Amino acid sequence: MKTKVFQRLAGFALAAMIAGAPLAALAQNAPATANAPAATNAPDASNAPAAASAAAAAPAAAAPAATPKLDSGDTAWMLTSSVLVLMMTIPGLALFYAGMVRKKNILATLAQSFGATCVITVLWMLIGYSIAFTDGGANNAYIGGFKYWLLTPLNTNINLASALAPTIPETVYMFFQMTFAIITPALIAGALADRMKYSAFLLFMAAWLLLVYCPVAHWVWGNGFLMKAGALDFAGGTVVHLNAGTAGLVAALMLGKRKGLGTENFAPHNLAYSVIGASLLWVGWFGFNAGSAVASNGQAGMAAVATQIATAAAAMAWMFAEWIIAKKPSVLGMVSGAVAGLVAITPASGFVNPTGALIIGLAAGIVCYLSAVHMKKIFGYDDALDCFGVHGVGGALGAIMTGMFASNAINSACKGWFIDGNVGQMWLQFEDVGVTFLYCGIVTFAILFVLKYTIGIRVSEEVEVEGLDINLHGEIVHG
Repeated sequence: MKTKVFQRLAGFALAAMIAGAPLAALAQNAPATANAPAATNAPDASNAPAAASAAAAAPAAAAPAATPKLDSGDTAWMLTSSVLVLMMTIPGLALFYAGMVRKKNILATLAQSFGATCVITVLWMLIGYSIAFTDGGANNAYIGGFKYWLLTPLNTNINLASALAPTIPETVYMFFQMTFAIITPALIAGALADRMKYSAFLLFMAAWLLLVYCPVAHWVWGNGFLMKAGALDFAGGTVVHLNAGTAGLVAALMLGKRKGLGTENFAPHNLAYSVIGASLLWVGWFGFNAGSAVASNGQAGMAAVATQIATAAAAMAWMFAEWIIAKKPSVLGMVSGAVAGLVAITPASGFVNPTGALIIGLAAGIVCYLSAVHMKKIFGYDDALDCFGVHGVGGALGAIMTGMFASNAINSACKGWFIDGNVGQMWLQFEDVGVTFLYCGIVTFAILFVLKYTIGIRVSEEVEVEGLDINLHGEIVHG
C-alpha cells in the first residue's frame, strides 16, 4: 500500500488541489504529533474536578463528549511564539542573508524577505490556511478544503478552536502557522541570491506556497497521509527545511551560476549583519520549536532545551571541523553551524531527550559543513547562501535522526529505533523525506519552467554586474 501511495502521490496531490473538493469538517481525531497535542495534555483537562464529578454522576448515554476549554496560558505562549517566529524572517533571515551578499545587492536581498512576508501573509489569509489545515473531504489525506477561504468562519466567532489545537483560539493557531508559511519560501532566497528578477521572485513565492508548501504541510500536520502513517516532524524538518532546501537546489540549477563566480571576489559585505541575523534566528527558533507543542507545558520545555543543546553543539562541530580542514574557525562558519543545528533539531525537538539532541547537533554541524562548503564545489552548483547545504541536507538529516532518537518517555506519541526498538519508524522517516524531496523538486521545477519561458527569471548580465539594488529598486546602500 505504501508503495502505491508513494508512486501516485505527486500527481494525485496536485490534481486534488487544483480540482478541489467540498469541505466536510475540521479533522476531529488528529493524533498527538507535530503541532497537534492530544486533548489529554490540555491544561484545563486536569484542572476541573467539579466538571469531572458532574460528568460521572450523569448517565453515560446522556453525557456530551468532553471538549477542552480555551486556555489563557496556552494562548499567551502561542501568541508569543508566533511573534518570535515572525521575527525569524523579518529581521532575522533578512539580515542573515543580506550580510552575506555583496554591497550592491544588500537591499535586494532584504527586499526578498520583506516582500515574501507581505505576499505570503495575504495568500495565507485568502486560501493557504484553508488548503493546508482543514478537511478536504474525500481528498483529506492529500489536500485541505475551501471552507476557510478568506478565513470566513472566524468572522463570527473569535473564540473558535481548531481541532488541531483545541486549547487556543483558531485565530492564534492560524497566525502561528502563518509565520511558518512565511519563513519557508523566504528561505529559498538563499539559493538564488544576486541574480533573480524581483517580479519573478514574488510570483514564485506565491505559486510555491500554494502548490508546494500547503500540500506538504497538510500531509504532515493537517491530518494528511504522512501524519496518519506516523511520520514524525515536530516543527518542520521536512515541511519547512527539506522543502525549502530542495526548492533552493532546483532554483540554483535553473538560474545557473552567478557571473564571475570563481574569478571575482564574492566575499560577504558585512558579516556583522549575518551574526545579528543568526542570533535573532536562534532566539526566535524557541517559538518555532517549543511553540510547536501548541501548549505551555513540559513538552514545550523539553523542545526548548533540545533546541539550545543541539544549536550550540552544531556550532561547535562546524567550527572545529573548519578549524581542522581550513586551519581557521571563521565567524561565518560558527553562525552557519548554529543555523544547521537549529534546522536539524527542528523535526526532533519534541521527541528526543537531551542526549539525542546533543548527538543530532554534533552530526548536523559536521555534515552540513561538508555539504555547504565542499559538496557544492564537487558538483558545481551555485547555491549562493547554502540554502540546500544547510536547510535541505540538515532538514533531511534531522528527520532521519528523529526516527533514531525519538523516545516514548519524552513524547507518548512516538517510539523511536535506538531507545524504544521501533525500527519501523525509520521507514516512515525515509518515506517522509523521499516524498517531500520528490514532490517539491518536481513542482518547483514546473513553476520555474513556466516563469522562465513567460516573464523570465534571471536579470540581464548588465543588471547583475551593476547590482540589483540600483536596477531593481532604484536605491543603494551608502557608506
